[in-house]
Amino acid sequence: MKSIRIVLWAAILVMVAVLGWLTYDMTQSSQQASAGPFGVPFTLVAQNGQPITEKAFTGKPTALFFGFTHCPEVCPTTLFELNGWLEKVDPKGDRLQAYFITVDPERDTPDVLGQYVSNVSKRITGISGPSDDVLEMVKGYRVYYKKVPTDEATPGGDYTMDHTASVFLLDANREFRGTIAYGENPDTAVRKLENLIKG
Repeated sequence: MKSIRIVLWAAILVMVAVLGWLTYDMTQSSQQASAGPFGVPFTLVAQNGQPITEKAFTGKPTALFFGFTHCPEVCPTTLFELNGWLEKVDPKGDRLQAYFITVDPERDTPDVLGQYVSNVSKRITGISGPSDDVLEMVKGYRVYYKKVPTDEATPGGDYTMDHTASVFLLDANREFRGTIAYGENPDTAVRKLENLIKG
């Protein structure tokens, strides 16, 4: 009986060691996979009508928010809060940049997006472009979005968009450094941006 218990304990210890090694290995693989620039290459259109690529996110820490102009609450609230945080942590506007990328390119042309964003902030740049190109970029940045009809009785009727509501934080090399959640404590959000600037 004693020898059976010893064998069982030995088997348990071996299993714990294997699980520990697997956890370590997966963590290392995950860290290696996340190293390097976040997202995918793209060529879209900034709110001023000029082409913009992923290279715009290089050279300075960057905050990215994905949303749409018909958004009733989350997007205007986040843009307003983000603008306030930017003013607080980078009053001169030379250390941190921010972009608002539409998840609704059908309605959000660069001009529409530019008017919308500029009503809230001079520090945030809108990005739109051809629908297929925009949505490919959005998927490449691992952002969830889904068109939700609000008038199902009318084909092609009005709709809203479900989407990821977090602000993505990238360092000056476009590496992912975390998020600011919708409704995050303002002091925490400011600290995250300060840490992003510090590197």
